[in-house]
Amino acid sequence: MALIVQKYGGTSVGSIERIKEVAGKIAEKVRGGNKVAIVVSAMGKTTDELLDMAYKINSNPRKRELDMLLATGEQISISLMAMALQELGFSAHAFTGAQAGIITNKIHSRARISKVESDRVKEVLDRGEVAIVAGFQGITEDEDITTLGRGGSDISAVALAAYLRADVCEIYTDVEGVFTADPRIVDNARLIEKISYEEMSEMASLGAKVMHPRSIDYAKRYDVPIKVSSSFTWNEGTLIMKKGEDEMEKVEVVGVTYDKNVAKVIIKGVPDKPGIAYMLFESLAKKEIPIDMIIQSANREGINDIAFTVEEGDLKEAIKIT
Repeated sequence: MALIVQKYGGTSVGSIERIKEVAGKIAEKVRGGNKVAIVVSAMGKTTDELLDMAYKINSNPRKRELDMLLATGEQISISLMAMALQELGFSAHAFTGAQAGIITNKIHSRARISKVESDRVKEVLDRGEVAIVAGFQGITEDEDITTLGRGGSDISAVALAAYLRADVCEIYTDVEGVFTADPRIVDNARLIEKISYEEMSEMASLGAKVMHPRSIDYAKRYDVPIKVSSSFTWNEGTLIMKKGEDEMEKVEVVGVTYDKNVAKVIIKGVPDKPGIAYMLFESLAKKEIPIDMIIQSANREGINDIAFTVEEGDLKEAIKIT
C-alpha cells in the first residue's frame, strides 16, 4: 500500500465533466489499495473571475479581504470533488487549507508555509477515506486566511506530501510532463522521463511553467519524489527526484526554457557604500518579491547602477519599494 498525494490544476477540474473524470482517476488509485490525499485548484478561470469582481468594487482592495475572497474558489472545487467521489461509492472528506492545518506567515497574497499540522487529514486517511484539500491557501497563527501566490497549489501539495511522508506527490496538469522545450513552440520537443530537483528548479525559475520553483525547492528539502503528468491521459509523465550517484558528474543540456513575463528594474546613481544593496534587496525580500538576475555596474567613481529582474506581476510593487 502506498500513500499518494495528488494535485489537480484548474484546467483539470475546469468543468463538472472534468471533475467527474478526475474522480474516476482518483477511484482507480484507491481501488489499488492506496491511501490517497488530493489537493485541488479553483475551477478553470474562477480565480480570475473573483479578481475581476473585487476590482470592480474596489480599485485597490485590501489584501487580507482579497485572500478571503480568492480562497473560496478552491472551496468550490473540494466540495464538488468530494461529492463526485461519494457518488462513485467512495468515502471522501473535504478540507479548506485552514482545516487541513496549512499554517503560513502573515504576508497576504504571497504567503509562505511555516508548518503543516494535518492530524485531521491523517485520521481521514487512516480510516480509508479520501482526503481532499484546498490548494493555494492557508491560515496564519492569528487565524487570518492567506493565499500562497502563483503556483500555490503545487506548494500546498508538496508540503502536504512532506508532512504525510507520502511515497510520491503526483502533479496533474494539462501537459504530459516536462519537455526539453515548450512543445507549443518546438515541434520536436521530447518528454523528459526523469529529471533531478536541481535541473527542474533551474528550468522552472527560467520560465518552464509546469511547476513553480518554490514547490521544487520544497520537494528537494524534504526529498519528496514528484510525478508530473496530464490528467487528460494515462501516460507516465516525468519523475522529479534526487540525482542518482551515477549522474553526479554527468554533463548535459536537459532543456531550453523562456519567459516573456519578466521585467527589468534599473536603479541609477546608487552610492557605492557598504550595505546599500543589502537594504534594497532586504526590503524586497520582506515583501516576498523574488529576484532573479542582479547586475551591479560602476557608472563613475563612487556611483553604481543596480539592475535586477522580477516577474511582471511584481513590477509595480518592486518600483514602489525601490
